[in-house]
Amino acid sequence: MKPGQESQTAVWVCMGRAVADGARWAGGFSDPTALALLPERAQRRVAQFRAGEIARGVRPRVERYLLDRRAKVMVARSVAIDEAVRAAASPQLVILGAGLDGRAWRMPELRDTVVFEVDHPDSQREKRARSAPLTPRARDVRFVPVNFERDHLDDALAAAGHDPAQATTWIWEGVVMYLAQADIEATLAVVQRRSAHASRLIVVYHSPALVLRLVGLAVARLGEPLRSSFTADAMRALLARYGFAVVRDQATPAIGAALSPEVARATRGIKHVRIATADRT
Repeated sequence: MKPGQESQTAVWVCMGRAVADGARWAGGFSDPTALALLPERAQRRVAQFRAGEIARGVRPRVERYLLDRRAKVMVARSVAIDEAVRAAASPQLVILGAGLDGRAWRMPELRDTVVFEVDHPDSQREKRARSAPLTPRARDVRFVPVNFERDHLDDALAAAGHDPAQATTWIWEGVVMYLAQADIEATLAVVQRRSAHASRLIVVYHSPALVLRLVGLAVARLGEPLRSSFTADAMRALLARYGFAVVRDQATPAIGAALSPEVARATRGIKHVRIATADRT
């Protein structure tokens, strides 16, 4: 992430959800918050896509193809995480690296849940401004600005009123792959200390794959280089060391195959993106 700017990968994935919102192929997925949470330039691109506008030239066509594919991948990812959140029904939800996540404003199942949005102050400043007109579905939404270079996650959550004696669902989506091993383990140590019985951790991570070299080049240009990948067994062992037992670990194609033929085709080559759901032991 470049200093002073919001995360551009967060904008990318939110654009995908905005394109997918209510689409025929999305298998019932809906995210009416996504468009509102985007900066104006990204909103225009989504509107052009949904209107079927295609500019001349190779680059606009490639960008349209990539956005279409990203939208379908985001449907699979979002649906899987939403289901895990609903099943846990925790009184607290902590979203680590919340980016432009809209769950606190779109999921009625969070009506009795306090949502803690943890993110870098630069990204969070933009989101707070754009989310202000939205009506929260959660019981309460608490923004927790954390610059991991100088702030302590444990202290920040305590100051925001997070209660370690109550069960918490943790969403760690689209963050782990950008962190070094030491930073991942430091965060897991905080999650372990602040997770009561029946807490749940949902982690999106990358497994080793050749395609990551190409993906890594693209995101490195945005100032967000890839730093980690894990096999399913390695992720299972890592989470076990911090008190969480994996109850489900799926690759994106397996999720997409259950949604629609269009999502299944788009996610077929995304085997390296996995979602692990683990419960506090």
